Amino acid sequence: MSRCLCLLAAASLALYGASSFVTPASPPAAPQAASGAAATVREAVEEAAPASSSSASWSPLAIGAALGLVVAVMGGRPALAADLENGESVFLGNCAACHAGGNNSVVAEKTLRKAAIEQYLTGGYNAAAIKTQVTNGKGSMPAFGDKLGPDDIDDVAAYVLDQSTKW
Repeated sequence: MSRCLCLLAAASLALYGASSFVTPASPPAAPQAASGAAATVREAVEEAAPASSSSASWSPLAIGAALGLVVAVMGGRPALAADLENGESVFLGNCAACHAGGNNSVVAEKTLRKAAIEQYLTGGYNAAAIKTQVTNGKGSMPAFGDKLGPDDIDDVAAYVLDQSTKW
């Protein structure tokens, strides 16, 4: 949802910025001349100048700026609810001592593999249940709620969920 809002905001800013670079649809009117000679000169200039189109033309700078902004937003790293790279580093720093490779060095059958999570984790196989386990601890697993921030807990839960089918 937040990615959609970011894209909407970026597109709005790009269109607003691009509209600032639109050239006028018609050239400004020349002041009225008092004498006939000045009118003749004006008519000669108007005949020599090519007729301007009635629609506004886009500036290449505006198009480049708008496309650059769109590429930056689309090509940038998405703001995900969970960051798997950060989750991996949190896991390696806090969990890997007991859960290296998805195993469990304290209670061998309670691994971090999908089947074991479905069987032993209160709440089943989902990120919310893993977050609860990490935050509050259970049995011989200590609570990490006071050691890790909410974002780190979200990230490590997403990492465990992602890796549970790979371990």
